[in-house]
Amino acid sequence: MSRGRDAGASAHDGDYRARLRMLQLELVRLQRHLIQFDHRLLVIFEGRDSAGKDGVIKRIVRHLSPRETRVVALGKPSDRDTRSWYFQRYAPHLPSSQEMVLMNRSWYNRAGVERVMGFCTDAEYEAFMDAVVPFEHMLAKSGIQILKYYLDISKDEQRQRLKDRRQDPLKQWKISPIDSVALDHWEDYSAARNAMLERTDNKITPWYVVRADHKKRARLNVIRHILANVDCPDRDEHAANPDRDVVFRYHARHLKSGAIAP
Repeated sequence: MSRGRDAGASAHDGDYRARLRMLQLELVRLQRHLIQFDHRLLVIFEGRDSAGKDGVIKRIVRHLSPRETRVVALGKPSDRDTRSWYFQRYAPHLPSSQEMVLMNRSWYNRAGVERVMGFCTDAEYEAFMDAVVPFEHMLAKSGIQILKYYLDISKDEQRQRLKDRRQDPLKQWKISPIDSVALDHWEDYSAARNAMLERTDNKITPWYVVRADHKKRARLNVIRHILANVDCPDRDEHAANPDRDVVFRYHARHLKSGAIAP
């Protein structure tokens, strides 16, 4: 599959909107099931700056009940946060009964931005990497279903998106000091990503990689993947059928095959 930008977008906008609406109707049906059976769902989105996390989350939550749906995007840790157990700032945002929580970045900040930019020590990083899988297993045993997505984009695509972000006045709120060095640290972020995926992928809370150079394709297939992996007897099996070239379970071989951007 090529990694180029969306081609012929205008010609396919109507088809995209129709498919998205159909999938959003399925999400509403899924949420009714979550509420009826008191389920708890946590969906984690990670990825480089401009990978498309905001766009995916926006399409997922657009028609869901705001009472049972929360988007969590935490800012810079406070002084109190830095003096507390690392996972403590995230604990209050975990889903309660009947809730779906979507995290736009998560505790994996420590394995990504904090690691690359030197915002944590080596000891803090290693402590996190040792603790995160047991932490997630504890959450899973408590009844929280966790889905973890890493949105992967190519270097050329990130360069273009960061340029678009600077030029579009409606996207100015997305600009951060980290943006200016994202491309300079491309290889460092790749190394941090590879270590994170390899060390924290597991059978109970696996990583799913999303090839996200094509924004619309990525959005549709993430929704399909959620529908396929959350138990709901009333779901449309055709809708819950993601393209495995777009969303796939992480494996080390993908780092060498080109399925994951170098």
